[in-house]
Parts: sequence; structure tokens; C-alpha cells
Amino acid sequence: MSLYQEIVLPSGQKYSQPLGLFIDNEFVPSSNGSTLTTENPGTGEVITSVQAADPVKDVDRAVKSARNGFKPWKAVSLVEKRDLFLKLAQLVEDNVDLLSQVESLDSGKPIKTNAAGDVESVSATLKYLAGWIDKTSGDAFSPAKGKLCYTLHQPLGVVGCIIPFNFPLAMMSWKWTAIAAGNTAVFKSAHQTPLSILVFAQLVVKAGFPPGVFNVVSGEGETVGNALVSHLDVNKIAFTGSTRVGQLVQKNAAINLKPVTLECGGKSPIMVFEDADIDEAVKWAAFGIFCNMGQICSGTSRCFVQRSKYNEFLTKLVAYTKENFPTGVPEDPEVVVGPQITRDQQTRVFNYIDGAVAEGCRVVLGGSGLPETVASDEKHNGGFYASPTILADAEPHFKIAQEEVFGPVLSVGQFDDYEDALKIANDSQYGLGASVFTQNIAQAHEFADEVESGMVWINSSNDLDFHMPFGGVKMSGHGRELGSYGLLNFTNVKAVYVNYCKF
Repeated sequence: MSLYQEIVLPSGQKYSQPLGLFIDNEFVPSSNGSTLTTENPGTGEVITSVQAADPVKDVDRAVKSARNGFKPWKAVSLVEKRDLFLKLAQLVEDNVDLLSQVESLDSGKPIKTNAAGDVESVSATLKYLAGWIDKTSGDAFSPAKGKLCYTLHQPLGVVGCIIPFNFPLAMMSWKWTAIAAGNTAVFKSAHQTPLSILVFAQLVVKAGFPPGVFNVVSGEGETVGNALVSHLDVNKIAFTGSTRVGQLVQKNAAINLKPVTLECGGKSPIMVFEDADIDEAVKWAAFGIFCNMGQICSGTSRCFVQRSKYNEFLTKLVAYTKENFPTGVPEDPEVVVGPQITRDQQTRVFNYIDGAVAEGCRVVLGGSGLPETVASDEKHNGGFYASPTILADAEPHFKIAQEEVFGPVLSVGQFDDYEDALKIANDSQYGLGASVFTQNIAQAHEFADEVESGMVWINSSNDLDFHMPFGGVKMSGHGRELGSYGLLNFTNVKAVYVNYCKF
């Protein structure tokens, strides 16, 4: 079986798609001959099939490659590592068009308004990590005469990185923090989106990274993912995905007490007080849930507005969303909202909308069913599209305000005062992000202090930056990615005691 296939992108451009497992800087076939089929969410058509890893033989082969590559990678000078990261970042920049088209084909992301920005963020993240590589020093002090104490930040070894379908390359680049910290890694791509990371792997080789540093296995989470999590020679797991799967990851990683970073689900609130700049709140509320087709774990998917401004906010939100979040095919440069990742996810979104209406919500925009822009398009009406949907009159206990939809659906309700707003915001099993809109600076900071979340946005929403740590509390997971905190998550801190005088 060929490990490459020529594929035609929507632009008409042809490229050679790697199909193999990426182990030891080479594309290799699966040891059991199994494959994984991937679909184009924009049309519902099959794109291709990639090699699917055998959960035992191939995962072990990838882990051994990472293990064998660990000591040589650890021995590479910090300056050389930094330069490799910078070279890889430049190669990503040079290939933004190809990578963004492949990402769009496989995930349904609109190319111009979404996928291209994601790929550009990969380069930016690699540059940011490059800057940290030669600056991760420990501490040193002398507690008494004749004694010196210092700490070493040492890599853990082999890290298993499990990435999600919603940001295949961007989330992958976040987990390159493990490699920046001196570890080697085995990446498992989401089974829905296996293509772009394999194209990226070619750039890793071109940049000059040694064999074993970066490995990729494709396959289902229940088999390949679990094999990686439970492998005794994997020293840490970095997982991004659903809370349900995150629970299994933590349980199965306990086999050798490997540390786990979990970035799981969310139901982030956005609370709009009556003194807020309503126009700004509307813009951020729409951005916070309708970007990336609502497939964003930190998306502010439940909005509550102080009663005196509720109707004004709703009216402006509907008008703004209609104008600024057009739904359609990914190759259309004007489209902002593309399809959902799979048919099952599209059905899930529709079911949540219908369920919310049954609970008592009003559909003031969107709703279940294909958007008009694709309903009559024979090529694309088999795609997995869902319109940006706004559900009014949501109560905090409604299912739509409690469970993660992971689609372009925003529920909007009301609150009375600060105490009511805080109670509603914290009434959730999740705790990833939270947003508050108010001109009262004291109230804003009080809310930031008291809300149960890993991140808080004051007068913005999903305003992310790789200089800042990303992660949550409660059922949204634990540990952090990005920032200096994220780097330390991939190291062991060793204490060294030096006695240079006689006892």
C-alpha cells in the first residue's frame, strides 16, 4: 500500500498527502494493515484513509522511538534546540497556504477567516516556545555557611500528547511545550482529523529535528489513545478533549502514576451587567461562541444579562450575529461559520436546540436544520452544517445552560444583581473560563476573584494569548498549558544539596 496519495484541494491545488504513521522521522505502515477513514465535513464525502496504528505493536514502536531519542535530544544544546524551533516556525510560515487548506479540508474550518489564522498561530507558538528554551533556569541559595542548595528543571522523558479535532494544528503546537522542555513525544491525532499533522511532520524532518523527538500515530481513542495512556514507558500524558474521556485518561494513567495534564470540557458563562458597554458585550458574546463553529472548549456558551438590559442586548446580539457570522462552505472567503466536524456532531447540536425549545427557550436566531446558504447546494448540502443559534429565556437549570453542546449555540437568560450573577456563574460542573462585562472596576475584580474558573475575561471573551496559562478547574481538568506555568508542567524539579565544609 502506498504511504502517499495525491489529493486535490478545493482551490484546485494538488498535494501529496502522507498516509503512514510517523515514527523515527519516517512514514511507516501499520503493522496490522488497519486504516482510518476521514471525511470532508463540508461535503460529507470521504477524503482518504490513513494508516491506523496497532494499539500494541505500533504504539510500542512509537514509544520506543521516543525513548531512544530522549537522551540524544536532552544532550542537544539549548541554543541549538531554540534554533530548530525557529527554523520550524519559519517553515510553517512558508507553508501557511498548504497547511490551512489541508486543515480546512479535514476539519471544515473556513480557510480565510479561520484555518489560516490557526496555522499562523502555530508559527507564533513555536517562536514563543523557542524564546523559553534557554531561559528555564532553577533557583540557587545558601541557607547556611558551607551549604549551597539549587534546583534543576529536568525533562520527564517520553510524553504522550493527545490532541482534539477542533484545533488540530494549533493544539498540537501548544503541546510542543513538552519538546521545548527537553522531552520527546508521541502525538495521537484526533481520529476525525488525521491529515494536517502528517503534512506538518514533513516540516519537522526538513527543519532538522533528530529522529524520535516527534512521533505521530493515528487511530481511535478507545484503542490507540488508551494504549498510549497506559503504556508503562510513557512518563506523562497531555490530553485535550471531552471530560468523559479525560476521566478515563486519568484513571488509566494511574497504572504507573504518570502525571497528567487534562484540558477538558467547559460551559463558560458570560455575565453582562447593566452598566456594561452593551455594544462591546454583544460583539464579544458572539465571538466567544460562534468562532470556530462553536467547537471550542472555553467558548462562552451561556450568557446572562442583568434584567434592565436584557431586551436591548438580545436585539443587538441577533442583528450583530446576522451581519458578522455568515454560514457557508469553507472555501468561501466571506464565510465565518463552516460545518460541524461530523454528522453525529451536527445531530447533537440539533438535538440540543430542540431540547432547549422543549424546556422553554425561544429561538431568536438560527435553529435546527440546514442553513439556507447550503440547503440548495447539491455539492454541499450533504455537509454537516449548523447555523449560529441564539436561544432566549434560558434558565440556569436548563440542560442547554448546564451541558456542553460544542456547537454554535448560545443560550441567553437574565440575572438580578451581583450575588445572583455569581451564583449562576458558579452553578456548573465545569470551570474553564468566565467572562464579565461591567464598567465597575471593583466589581469586575471581585467577580474575577470569586468565580470558579481557570481563566477570567474582563470586558472580553476567549481573548487568548500563548503568554498566559490556559486551563481550568472542577470537571474542566487540571494543569496548565502555555506560559511559564505550562512549561514547568513538563519538567521534574530536582533539589540538590551541596555541603562543602566538614560535618
